[in-house]
Amino acid sequence: MTAEAPTNGRVRVWDFPTRLSHWTLVSLFGVCWWTAKSDHMRWHRIAGYGVLGVVLFRLAWGFCGGQTARFGDFVRGPAATCRYVRKLLGHRGEDAPAPIGHNPLGALSILVMLALLLTQTTLGLFAVNVDGFASGPFARWVSFGTGRRFAHLHAATFQLLLAMIGVHLAAIGFYRLARNESLVPPMIHGFKSRAPSGVVPYFVPWWRALFLATGIFLFVALLLSMR
Repeated sequence: MTAEAPTNGRVRVWDFPTRLSHWTLVSLFGVCWWTAKSDHMRWHRIAGYGVLGVVLFRLAWGFCGGQTARFGDFVRGPAATCRYVRKLLGHRGEDAPAPIGHNPLGALSILVMLALLLTQTTLGLFAVNVDGFASGPFARWVSFGTGRRFAHLHAATFQLLLAMIGVHLAAIGFYRLARNESLVPPMIHGFKSRAPSGVVPYFVPWWRALFLATGIFLFVALLLSMR
């Protein structure tokens, strides 16, 4: 279900739930990093629970959200991704396709980031601190040795996330400098200056996101009540 692009060329691309989940993850990840460095572990755990909830929401929204939020709209196979890379690195990038939402490389980045964040938060739930004071809520369900291994993996996954963030920022810089395309502003206000495909994506009612977010909040709360 699509509609003709508006005559002024300004097209809504990202819905509010997609943008909110994106920037909430950015903020919560920063809080997790700072609270771990400053040894504010109570707030570290709370921020981690928030990351878990937002990641679960984004995964679910990837199946029931608007067109550009759905994995089926932007996730492509290896062959399509390779074709996109070849065209992107071609002569001045003029032949590179311009998807209205995420491109195939962006899709790969999103999948990796979500997988790492989900792994990071899950490991944190079972991680065991040396003195036991800052252990995860489910640490008592595993042995001390297993919990310590989870804690080390939790730290290693954080380093992988930092590397992925670096790649993400480098890609933003590349598109801005090499292709004169700003990726950040549309993720703030939701609009692109033009519709490459000549059409605008469809969106779903706001209450669907509210219903989904409420369900995930209750699920995470129920999960934590089992500790």
